[in-house]
Amino acid sequence: MTDTFEAPARSLPRARDTFSPAWRYVLDHSMGLRSELDRMRRHAPFYDAIVDEIDGRRIRIGDHWLTDFASCNYLGLDLDREIIETVPSYLDRWGTHPSWSRLIASPVPYDEIERSLASLLGAEDALLLPTITHIQLSVLPALVGTGSLFVEVHAHQTAHEGAAMTAARGGTVGRFREDRLDRLERRLRTAPFPRLICVDGVHSMTGNGPPLAELLALAREHDALLYVDDAHGFGVVGERGPAESSPYGDRGNGIVRHLGESYDHLILVGGFSKAYSSLLAFVACPTEVKEYLKSAAGPYIFSGPSPVASLATGLVGLQVNERRGDELRARLHRLTSRLLDGLRRLGLGTLNTSGFPIVEIPLTDPDRADELGRYLYDRGVFASVVPFPVVPRDQVGVRIQITAANTDAEIDDLLTVLGDAAARYPLLPVGAPPAG
Repeated sequence: MTDTFEAPARSLPRARDTFSPAWRYVLDHSMGLRSELDRMRRHAPFYDAIVDEIDGRRIRIGDHWLTDFASCNYLGLDLDREIIETVPSYLDRWGTHPSWSRLIASPVPYDEIERSLASLLGAEDALLLPTITHIQLSVLPALVGTGSLFVEVHAHQTAHEGAAMTAARGGTVGRFREDRLDRLERRLRTAPFPRLICVDGVHSMTGNGPPLAELLALAREHDALLYVDDAHGFGVVGERGPAESSPYGDRGNGIVRHLGESYDHLILVGGFSKAYSSLLAFVACPTEVKEYLKSAAGPYIFSGPSPVASLATGLVGLQVNERRGDELRARLHRLTSRLLDGLRRLGLGTLNTSGFPIVEIPLTDPDRADELGRYLYDRGVFASVVPFPVVPRDQVGVRIQITAANTDAEIDDLLTVLGDAAARYPLLPVGAPPAG
């Protein structure tokens, strides 16, 4: 084991007596369930880090080099020279930022991306907004109104925050579990209209997909819409076929096409900040719904737009995806399989049953998450140690994310470190369900 590395010290907060009572009322307010996350953010070197330099998937924090397994840049397009070298021409043409709100005007790359997206996804139309967080907080309330929203309990936190906004605007909000759809069905029978069911596509922690066919059957039977947040699936998984380049499918057109479903009664939400390494997000929907959202969704009306560099990397990224995306997805699948096979050989279990490139390894003692995270950090592995309440207590552990820019050697080094960690920390054994 290498010598323990101490992250550069963060600036200390101001002394308590320098704040007025107005600030104290804010800062002394209990954070509740998020207090553990705040503690880790303040004290753990693997949280709130300042990265001083990158070299491929290697990052430098202070004078300490680590291999990055916390990145969401699944296709490695953040490092793609073809995409990087096209950005200056877009800046020369459009400047750095189109500072109109989209209600006022949009530069033509917006229209080009929306049309390309709709074609790629096989959807009728698409609307671009800056981030999925913007979409959750605005589109969910706009679609539900004073009707009913049902959010899967393990959906992304931003969906639950969108549910809170929906409730504040008069909607009825309930929660359900994917493994108890019978309970959801009973509630749908009497729920006020409009009815909307909200789930993750590829789940951001487990890496698994939803029971899409069953959910769509319920939605269609009960005149509800199914809203799928596929932040981690778009660009990674796509349509299946006998000539597919890998089990991830081809074209990267998302979980709906991957599972062979249609957009009937379905709205797909996705983003470019993961596989496409850019600041854009979208709602795939019928054109009439798109026009409705232009007047109903606050970010379209009031928010500043994405910068031109993001429009450029999104548009050129879609072009690269058509020409080289399947090759990148095949590489991503191979690297992820290398990791999953190695974990099985080490006797380590994971929540991942899909083979998609998000691999969480739970601890059977969640109180040792800090220790595990520091050990990995000291050994040169930068990964997300996921605490409660971000995940349930029985799923607290380390989340590994693979990208096409990782190397075989980096995966092998990671497996060596995880094998050593397993001798010190109570990681979930292979075949064992998380304690709960």
